Amino acid sequence: MIAYIKGTLSTIQEDAVIVDVQGVGYEIVCANPFLFQSELNNEITINTYHYVREDTQVLYGFKNEDEKYLFTKLISVSGIGPKGALAVLGSVDVTGFVEAIEREDDKFLTSFPGVGKKTARQIILDLKGKLTSMVSVSGEQEIVDTSNPKTSDSISEAQEALKSLGYTEREIKAVVPQLQSENNSNTDEIIRKALALLMKN
Repeated sequence: MIAYIKGTLSTIQEDAVIVDVQGVGYEIVCANPFLFQSELNNEITINTYHYVREDTQVLYGFKNEDEKYLFTKLISVSGIGPKGALAVLGSVDVTGFVEAIEREDDKFLTSFPGVGKKTARQIILDLKGKLTSMVSVSGEQEIVDTSNPKTSDSISEAQEALKSLGYTEREIKAVVPQLQSENNSNTDEIIRKALALLMKN
């Protein structure tokens, strides 16, 4: 297996980066290649997963080991392939995703492209309890009860409002875990909090 690639970041494409290693260009498919924009033409080390099947070989790249580990776990779930796993990684931080699995939040999981209710339940069944070591906060603190329907509805309303303001789905999903941790059912307050978080990002 190819665990990482170290070389000069020569090109950033829509879905991949190319790293030059002593004259050989390695194409590495990433969830969001533009995260590496600041490293263009510099030496870089990218964690990689070498995906091999009878009809294809692809190098997938990640910003850190946590992303890579989550990717390997996701593709082990029935119904999720590499593209689906990358879509998840490109839309949420690792901590937020792990917390969603631990609290069995299938509504949150089905918000990702290609993840239906059946697949969301399979993710929870296969991965619950197996990823908690990736989350820095511990035990009871990390699992927030968002079963309150008022809170869920308010967050959904806030997401729609943010979309109407021109924010992308990816930007909105990045702040949803923090909004859920507030456990606030006031839509206006959730929107104000979300806007403050989006301004920081």
